[in-house]
Amino acid sequence: MKLRKNVTTALLAAVLCITAPLVIPIGPIPISLATLGVYLAAGLLDPWRGTTAVGLYLLLGGMGLPVFAGFVGGFQQLVGVTGGFLWGYLLCALVVGLLTRIRCRPLLLPLWILCGTGVLYAVGVGWFVWQSHTTLAWALWSVAPTLVGEVLKIAAATGLILSLGGRMKDLEKGGYRRET
Repeated sequence: MKLRKNVTTALLAAVLCITAPLVIPIGPIPISLATLGVYLAAGLLDPWRGTTAVGLYLLLGGMGLPVFAGFVGGFQQLVGVTGGFLWGYLLCALVVGLLTRIRCRPLLLPLWILCGTGVLYAVGVGWFVWQSHTTLAWALWSVAPTLVGEVLKIAAATGLILSLGGRMKDLEKGGYRRET
């Protein structure tokens, strides 16, 4: 059973590696599908394994694999102006994972994801202000266009988590068996 849990953790890290490089470059902070992968890891796995999946993604990207936004990688991305968003993914996964384990009702799931996103943006915007030596107002203006994308990703993640959650648990317990 431990092997199955490790495989599903690695699978969600792979999903993040596949989704994260896809971006819409709209300014200094692009719209990326990375948060969709973070939400899925946090919602489909337990809090620690979801955070581990995100940590594995950061490790792979930090080692140079082109898995960060815009198909780039390397340690410099983790400490650059948008590096706070990368580190914020860890906290987002942990917050979403913990909140969904405390009380996960379908109607509350988007709220829990929104809470994790708030933590992510607080870390990311704070880091951006510090690294770019700009004002908070400019940083908030820079991330404002990404919020529309976040709403869409939260809706998509909620639907996927609610539809795949039971199947993921079945898979980890011994394999998904289709009933005929």
